[in-house]
Amino acid sequence: MGRKDKKKKVSGSEKTQKKTEKKLNAKMKKELNAIGEDDIEKVVAQIEKEEARRQKVVEAVVAPPSRRVNFTLTPHPLKDELIMLGGEFHDGQKTVVYGDMFFYNINKNEWTVVKAPGAPPPRCGHQAVATQSNKGELWIFGGEFSSPSESQFYHYRDLWVFHIGDKKWEKITATGGPSARSGHRMIAIKKNLYVFGGFHDNLRDYKYHNDIYCFEMATRTWRKLETSGNPPAPRSGCIVLPTPDNKILVYGGYSKERIKKDVDKGHVHTDMFLLSPEKNDQTGLKWKWTIVKQSGITVSPRCSASAILVQPGTAYMFGGVYDEEENEEELQGTFFNDLIALNLNDLKLQWHTVTLSGKNNSTTKRRRRKAKDNENEEENDEEKDEEEDEDMAESVEVVPKTVITDDDGIFTVTIGPAPTANKIVNKDGTTVNIFMPSPRINPGLAVKHNILYLYGGMYEEGDKQYTLSDFYSLDCKKLDEWVKILQDDLSTQIWLESSSSDSESDDDDDDDDDDDEGGDSDKMDVDDK
Repeated sequence: MGRKDKKKKVSGSEKTQKKTEKKLNAKMKKELNAIGEDDIEKVVAQIEKEEARRQKVVEAVVAPPSRRVNFTLTPHPLKDELIMLGGEFHDGQKTVVYGDMFFYNINKNEWTVVKAPGAPPPRCGHQAVATQSNKGELWIFGGEFSSPSESQFYHYRDLWVFHIGDKKWEKITATGGPSARSGHRMIAIKKNLYVFGGFHDNLRDYKYHNDIYCFEMATRTWRKLETSGNPPAPRSGCIVLPTPDNKILVYGGYSKERIKKDVDKGHVHTDMFLLSPEKNDQTGLKWKWTIVKQSGITVSPRCSASAILVQPGTAYMFGGVYDEEENEEELQGTFFNDLIALNLNDLKLQWHTVTLSGKNNSTTKRRRRKAKDNENEEENDEEKDEEEDEDMAESVEVVPKTVITDDDGIFTVTIGPAPTANKIVNKDGTTVNIFMPSPRINPGLAVKHNILYLYGGMYEEGDKQYTLSDFYSLDCKKLDEWVKILQDDLSTQIWLESSSSDSESDDDDDDDDDDDEGGDSDKMDVDDK
């Protein structure tokens, strides 16, 4: 008889870890039963099964998409359209993660929702890249799904392709790809997709990544790049761009580390790196990291900004947030709405501010004209005055209005709009107010025919989140003014808060130790994606 295989010895620490994990899982099941939630892995699997049963394509012209953040907005590779997928919305008590897909017809200013067979489950914090191959393809990787209460998070490691011409989804089954994550970045160079960074958080522990993977679309295989040099620290919410000479640029981002139990310290990165193919390497797998010295203006530290190529050698960056830690429990966030360009052609990689001319947006306040005897002249003057008042409304910062009502222990907060403007003083001393979209993180950016489009995003004021649904365009050649395609009325957004949350948090401190080890999930959404 042959020798029996010896059982592998398990260390004491491994046994303890398994017991702890088992207890935490049992505790979570009880908590989920108490709030009426199913296990999130089962929910995701069930959604995917239901989507797989879909046989027909359903299309319908609809109103613009609802408020959302952490979605993708991708230019159609062949038509004058933009493609929006996924995203999330939080109202203070519950989170909704979307799986819908919209096509925006630029010429018609029209939104169409498309439900196609075999669609992926809902997600946010994912990445999308479109290519012209096979009548157009939209590639999707990773992201996350959360339960309504945000007591559970599920991170994806799946890769999907939407065959735009055939209007059909396909799940790619290639092995060896990146681990489950969100807040990563994905770009296309030639016929390859490259995925860098991201994070994974299960509310008990978290991990940030600085690995990079290549997916060959032709052979449909994943390969992890073998890198040398000085790599970026693990991070998410960064900017990743292809350079004209097919290198990969990484800038900024966010990460955090455990200082002590239940205390984390966040890091906003401001460094820049280039990843270059090794000379004479025939495998395509050997690349080298080099830290880059930046030039031009000094960019304010930030993360969760959106960036996109507007032409092969130039990228634009908009928005972002910088969190200052007031103490171990509170963060003070500064949100940005500046538009900054990065020259990728220059070896110096130079930053500069994008200055708009505002030729059609002069908002110097004028006195209202006195009434005239001629009725037609009165009507014309009134029309002009109304236009001037509208211009002023666009250029003056408005303090959000807040209405609070108490309904059975729940505070309902209605929040109002806050447009902003940048003032420019001309050589003759006159002042021009240039309208700018309000500060935000993670808006959708897309460029089509040298027009930059910006949709949605989110910003915070205190404990409240303002999720946006406004839509703008900017001609990157003229650089005159932002054009409003869709106005957002934030006064229609409702924010829900528990009136007893403060007292409950004091009483529950001891019970929440295990649940809080992952840090503040709301702030994670802001900084990591």
